[in-house]
Amino acid sequence: MVRATFSGFSTALSALQANQKRLDITGQNLANMNTVGYTRQQLETSSFNYTHPVSHYMNGSQVTVGYGVKMDKVSQIRDPYLDVQYREQIADSSYNDALQTALDNLSNVFDETNIAGIRQAFDDIQSTLTNMQDPSKINNPIYESELQVRMKSLTNLLNEAARQLEAEELAEFQHLDGTGTSEQGAIQKINEILKQVGDLNVQIKQNQIHGQPSLELLDERNILLDELASYIPIEVSYYNEEKFEGWPDDLKVEMVYSSTVNGTTTTERLTLIDGTKGGSGKNYGEVTLDGTYSTIVNDPTTVSLAFREAQGESSTEPAPVTGFKAGGKTFSSGSVQAGLDMLGQAGTGASGDTVRGYQYYMKSLDSLANSFITVINTINKDSLGAAYTGKDLLTGDKAANIGLSNDWISGAVKISRNGESTNDTVLKMLAAMTNTYPNDEFPGLNLDGNSFTDYMNHVSTILANDSRINQSTLETNVTILNGIQESRDSISAVSLDEEATNMMTYLSAYNAASRLMTTLDEALNTL
Repeated sequence: MVRATFSGFSTALSALQANQKRLDITGQNLANMNTVGYTRQQLETSSFNYTHPVSHYMNGSQVTVGYGVKMDKVSQIRDPYLDVQYREQIADSSYNDALQTALDNLSNVFDETNIAGIRQAFDDIQSTLTNMQDPSKINNPIYESELQVRMKSLTNLLNEAARQLEAEELAEFQHLDGTGTSEQGAIQKINEILKQVGDLNVQIKQNQIHGQPSLELLDERNILLDELASYIPIEVSYYNEEKFEGWPDDLKVEMVYSSTVNGTTTTERLTLIDGTKGGSGKNYGEVTLDGTYSTIVNDPTTVSLAFREAQGESSTEPAPVTGFKAGGKTFSSGSVQAGLDMLGQAGTGASGDTVRGYQYYMKSLDSLANSFITVINTINKDSLGAAYTGKDLLTGDKAANIGLSNDWISGAVKISRNGESTNDTVLKMLAAMTNTYPNDEFPGLNLDGNSFTDYMNHVSTILANDSRINQSTLETNVTILNGIQESRDSISAVSLDEEATNMMTYLSAYNAASRLMTTLDEALNTL
């Protein structure tokens, strides 16, 4: 039986249209080769013979005759499994990166490799005391004045180190909450991303219902999800609300965190974005400070966050989940947790308190300052006797407020010349500069078995070791992240060579379909 006259032309025409569309998509890919976040697109096709319902009612040789190609849809070439891996790994890398930034800032306070800092100030005091130990010089006011200058230099350095630590601590808090600054903090950025993704969910679904794939909007949403994963660990899933084929999928974003109750730690989830439920404004949650800003900004160590999940179709707004802080509800990774750890952890070594944050280093400075104040004042007052019980050489009890006493500055109290010899007090002070603490004379003081100078070396070494270990972990995580990104790019990114090859392939197919139409025309003329 002779086939329908124009059936072959329809087959050739569908081939021409499909290959023309493929060429158009190739051009779109090449045009966006350097567009950030762009995902390579492709045309999905199927055979009319196997998809057209009429074919089920045909028999004989007619069933096997081709009826052309059907253009089903334009889709992205993307591997969801690599997206999951990438977002997990970027959370790990972001945690170590944020931690490294904080440790580098701390090194500005404690790294005295190339500057004359606190350690040098202790050495200068020791040098002055060494000069003063000569009995012929002990009564010379010039040497005591020099000692005052050296002590003043030390107290100023300790005051400045404490101020720098407080400034770094405040800056760390402002990285979490940008209120009162010119830049957004993590809280504002997370909320902005949640809103943008929630609104994109609504827009994408509306477009897909009307037959528009909105692939560029999908790219925009994926970029935002990657950025969100750098702040907090998330799990992204897709579901079909109407549960029938052809209805667009909805995207859900859940935040993953750990909660410890009565010593038992469990993994929990909180839905931050729930598809399009409730519409724009209700399909996403938010993060806020758990407590008042004025209270926390005055004491950043108390910072805590609260997350509210998406309201969805509920008639009432869900109550926020509070207590996200160091030692409370925590994330396994992400830059937000790094900030919470640096602010809230003191490195005590207890469970959940293993990060040596700003509290640890401030406590170290305070221990050093308080120990020095106690030792110098005790030695001098013991020599002066009961009449001078209330008069000290140094005042304060921590690095931020250590200073020279007004009595010493005014001359109301001086370095004692009492004792078995006039230089006895100076000799005791000189010995105290090299003693280690705790010891029998000062059992209440603890510098981890170091002298004053060595304690600064000790703290600097701890910081350097923490930084080195974290830097090594960061490099490993970044290497893994780059490997995953390369795998993702090999699938989703535009390759010039591959697109050029596709272009030649589609052009050849287009020419072949054109030749088929010409041949069919010649056959029709023969008939």
